[in-house]
Amino acid sequence: MRCWILPGIVEKIKEIEAEIARTQKNKATEHHLGGLKAKLAKLRTQLLEPTTKGEKGEGFDVKKFGDARVALIGFPSVGKSTLLSEVTETESTCAAYEFTTLTCIPGVIHYKDTKIQLLDLPGIIEGAAHGKGRGRQVIAVAKSSDLILMVLDAAKERGNRHKEILEKELHTVGLRLNQKPPNVTFTPKPGGGVKFTTTCTLTKLGSDPKKTIYAILHEYKLHNCEVLVREDISIDQFIDVIEGNRKYIRCLYVYNKIDMCTIEQVDRLARYENSLVISLRMTLGLDYLLECMWENLGLVRVYTKKKGHQPSFDSPIVLTEGRGGITVNDAIMQIHKDLLLNFKYSLVWGLSTKYSPQRCGLKHELADEDVVQVVAKTAEEQRHDKNYSEKVQTYYDNYHQGKKKKKPLKT
Repeated sequence: MRCWILPGIVEKIKEIEAEIARTQKNKATEHHLGGLKAKLAKLRTQLLEPTTKGEKGEGFDVKKFGDARVALIGFPSVGKSTLLSEVTETESTCAAYEFTTLTCIPGVIHYKDTKIQLLDLPGIIEGAAHGKGRGRQVIAVAKSSDLILMVLDAAKERGNRHKEILEKELHTVGLRLNQKPPNVTFTPKPGGGVKFTTTCTLTKLGSDPKKTIYAILHEYKLHNCEVLVREDISIDQFIDVIEGNRKYIRCLYVYNKIDMCTIEQVDRLARYENSLVISLRMTLGLDYLLECMWENLGLVRVYTKKKGHQPSFDSPIVLTEGRGGITVNDAIMQIHKDLLLNFKYSLVWGLSTKYSPQRCGLKHELADEDVVQVVAKTAEEQRHDKNYSEKVQTYYDNYHQGKKKKKPLKT
């Protein structure tokens, strides 16, 4: 059934894209464009989402490892495999012909007491979002990453527009590069109609923002909901909120082969936002690349300390906002969740405090290289807890269950 549906969807997408291109963009046509863009987003979702259970989760079988995951995205023969071989101990096949890498090759970067998984993915081509080449599999892995390194050929970028093409392909499948989720609350309701509220002036939704919002909601057949907008959003951002399946991810644009460019070209590329320049053949800029990766991943190393002992600086607890959070509670969860049962307070040394040591609670946000000491309640303090009897009963129940499991069978 799917093979009959797809051609029709593709044709409809082309027709709507052509109509959007023909429509003159001004305040009077914003609500019409909003309806067209909503139709386009729905069709793209139908095209990209699998209709059978067997197709779900299509991608390369690569297990997550380490404290963060970084994916290398780019066209063939831009230096992704060479980059993996340079910064990790993994050897990836490199050759002078295109599509040398046919599957996902993982490597590990050991940097500042952390382990960062780097994935060398096959090169993708224009139309990858619709399944050309191995584009679907590559993009599926990119969605599971914490950072994307878009590797580009500095000597050919101006004529080929590879950056623009790759951004369009990733945008089509719901990846939003270097963006933050819109500050919009969308709540479906069982009844009561549409309630639209805004706390700021909306300049990107035409002369009548309310009419534009209603046109988009009507296209999605959402007639009972509550919308609260706290920032000046565009039509595309509001559609992203309704879809609810967008991935917001950091991206660094890495221009390789600068040894084949003039100084003026290298200077121009280096000044672009979120961009850096390297030469793998001459091993230039790799240290700066690792430093930029570290900053964009936002990893926080936390060291633990026992009462009366020096801090342990051997193996830190690594936290990140993208994977759980960076609070004291998140750090304790990585040590052992049972510590939260009798948690009293924590002593924190480092940049996140006003003075050292500072007495902090579970919601305190930690900074890189902070030292944490967890202070538990005494036995007397635990007896005064309201749920002390429940804790005792749970402990004895678990103890007896474990004892029954260990009891040998009678022969």
